[in-house]
Amino acid sequence: MNKNKKQQNEIENEDVLDNSTEEIVKENLQEEVQKDDDELELLRLENQKLKEDFLRAFADAENVKKRCAQEIEKNNKYAIADFAKNLLSVADNLHRAIEAVDNEAGNDSCDALKKGVELTEAELMKVFAKFGISKMEIMGQVFDPNFHQVIQEVEDATKPAGTIIAELQTGYMINGRILREAMVVVTK
Repeated sequence: MNKNKKQQNEIENEDVLDNSTEEIVKENLQEEVQKDDDELELLRLENQKLKEDFLRAFADAENVKKRCAQEIEKNNKYAIADFAKNLLSVADNLHRAIEAVDNEAGNDSCDALKKGVELTEAELMKVFAKFGISKMEIMGQVFDPNFHQVIQEVEDATKPAGTIIAELQTGYMINGRILREAMVVVTK
């Protein structure tokens, strides 16, 4: 009987060991599952952050690309501005030559010279137009300090104050931007 009791005790002890081992294994397994879940959540958060960082970097790159394209376009449009500004004096001199010939009496050689200078001036205006350079049409308009420079003020009761009545030097624009202000006479 002693032997049976001993065997029964051993079986009970094994059951207790099996139960506690099973609990330990379950706890360990739950801890590992919790660690895996925590690690998975950390990876999800890191992935989300990396996606957001990528989208920001991509948007920044696109913005830089657009700004560079705009800057290149602007440089191409206005690259000739300094050159064009120097040519304006040539246009002014051609116009003065035409006016000087107009003041001379009807001499055939003067008429031929006038015709040649007019053709040269017309050709220069075609080249200006090709590159976006245009004369400002300002006669009769109201003075605007962004486009005009007042040289003289004259009293004239027939027109409102600030009206341009004479142009002393022609103003020019290049692609909608001022190249040279017009020098004008305005009414007071």
